[in-house]
Amino acid sequence: DEGVAQLFTLESNGRKIIGTVGALQYEVIQYRLEHEYNAKCSYEPYSAFKACWIVSHDEEQLQDFKKLKQRYIAKDKFDRLVFLADSSFSLQMDIDKYEKLEFRLKSDD
Repeated sequence: DEGVAQLFTLESNGRKIIGTVGALQYEVIQYRLEHEYNAKCSYEPYSAFKACWIVSHDEEQLQDFKKLKQRYIAKDKFDRLVFLADSSFSLQMDIDKYEKLEFRLKSDD
């Protein structure tokens, strides 16, 4: 929903993730990094269903969510909290369980 590619940084380990719609977009980014900037990069698939920007109306619920989902919590390039949901089912379960959190499908909602 946000464009061809997004950069995310996992909170758990600082690892950078480039979110793309498909492999072709990643190949273009990889080619440009290597040929225009002489920067080597490797491709490791990270399966995510949807990136959701999280807005909290309850700090306790947010901390509980972040603790439970720490593997899927990242920040975008503007340091906004993002949840990288692994499936539509688990996203719906989290939306139902954490009613004081907003799961926005676009960063500018």
